Amino acid sequence: MYKKPLSTGLLGLGLPLALALSGAGIAVADEAPELTEEEREGAPELTEEEQERADMIYFQRCAGCHGTLRGGATGPDLLPENTQELGQRRLERIIALGTEGGMNNFDGILDEDEIELISKYIQGEISEPPEMSLADIRDTWEVYVEPEDLPDEPQHDRNWENFMVTILRDRGAMGIIDGDTKELVTEAETGYAVHVAKESSDGRFWYVQGRDGRLSMIDLWMDPPQVTSEVFIGIDARDVAVSHYGEWKDKYVIGGAYWPPHFVITDAKNMEPLKVVSTRGYDTEGNYVHEARVAALYNTPHQPSWLVNVKETGQIWQVDYSDLDNLRVEMIESAEYLHDGFFDPTGRYFQIAANFSHLMVFVDTETRKRVGMLNTGDIPHPGPGANWIDSECGPVAGTTHLGEGLMTAWGNDPDGHPDQAWEICFSVETDGPGLFLRTHPDSDHVWIDQSMHPEADVNQWVMVMDKETRELTPIQVADRPIEHDAVAVHMEYDQTGTEVWVSIWARGRGHQDDGAIVVFDDETLEVKDIIEGLNTPTGKFNVYNRMNHIG
Repeated sequence: MYKKPLSTGLLGLGLPLALALSGAGIAVADEAPELTEEEREGAPELTEEEQERADMIYFQRCAGCHGTLRGGATGPDLLPENTQELGQRRLERIIALGTEGGMNNFDGILDEDEIELISKYIQGEISEPPEMSLADIRDTWEVYVEPEDLPDEPQHDRNWENFMVTILRDRGAMGIIDGDTKELVTEAETGYAVHVAKESSDGRFWYVQGRDGRLSMIDLWMDPPQVTSEVFIGIDARDVAVSHYGEWKDKYVIGGAYWPPHFVITDAKNMEPLKVVSTRGYDTEGNYVHEARVAALYNTPHQPSWLVNVKETGQIWQVDYSDLDNLRVEMIESAEYLHDGFFDPTGRYFQIAANFSHLMVFVDTETRKRVGMLNTGDIPHPGPGANWIDSECGPVAGTTHLGEGLMTAWGNDPDGHPDQAWEICFSVETDGPGLFLRTHPDSDHVWIDQSMHPEADVNQWVMVMDKETRELTPIQVADRPIEHDAVAVHMEYDQTGTEVWVSIWARGRGHQDDGAIVVFDDETLEVKDIIEGLNTPTGKFNVYNRMNHIG
């Protein structure tokens, strides 16, 4: 039985994960093949304590790209027959220095002993964490403030629509920052390594999915804002979405798990789990996929449905939430492996990266059919994406890439510009691979990060593209080079559309509290303010922009 979380455990992870990934709590699954005798002899031995420590490191730093069962996804597989062939010294060098294919260096994140340990670990036996039933999930459900006890109006006089809901990644919290005063209002305790946060239709409530499976609901009207209810929907998870359509507006929340591979539908008022659905199935070539992870979740603006992107299968599931007892699911085949996506300005067309196939995939959510696929470069990764008007191609969208320093833009207006639709308009070269780009309808610029490059003289800078000329201007985010491991990552505009906030994600050992957010004037590209002393800030979500789908 999956036990209810009791406290925050080792490395900020919830107790369920610590139990599930500990040496005593793992059962080897049929789908995770046992080592051959030769492989077993070639695997370095680990003590029980080392095994537990390595389980944690792998979950935190490796599983997202290489899979819970080490079968590979965005990154290659880490199966014993391959890792043992590379050998201990080669594995240590790869982990320490990264690769040109998009894996960042870990020599500033893990110490030498940890790099040695994880190199040994990935040569050994693969183990599978436990499953979770709806009853198991319900056992983790907590309500801290009953819906009827929530305030009827804001309990503070701050401009909460200009709050920046900010991921403090390794801190296991969301920083609520006042966009007007640049003050950190509070740190709301949430799951470890939050990947994303999504808003209620009025922007008041925010739903936050931690990598440890902890799905939390935050009320911005409370003083200070705080978590009102939560539930663990898995032991490894990434995304969340809210129902925003018609009579179902703000009725349901969906959380998607990496492990177990399923999605969970909850009551949006108090996070009560209502339904769990497995995503295991078959990929585009008909191969069974046991670890079919939910990569990303989105509400469709013109339909009572969510998009559930099943990473390893290459299928985009359009899940109709109008009748949970008779769940309707369209399975739209695209390509492997699905990751992040975003809508065009009309909210009709969905644009998502199938990054292992180097493709952007386009879906018409009204007809519930795929309308195009486009090779944009090596391993596209648009993050929240960006839409703007190009002087030659008209309406376009763009993506950065994990595998190369490249931003590619394509046409996304099939009605007004059919000849440009789902075709490359142009590409510009940056100095290194990145994770995010962002713009605003009133801005002349597109901001592009380079956070996946291993060198500080690239990853601590961003590129700012002029929409008219397509020329790039390099901007150093910090006022001086940061000697320890830190990258400039994730841009977000404020409510006025005149400020751009860029995170400095300080990842180096002992320097996690050195993180900051640098606020730029979007017109002059000059620094306006610096919010310092933040613990590992990454993604930021402006309440006004997100609830109005701006950017």
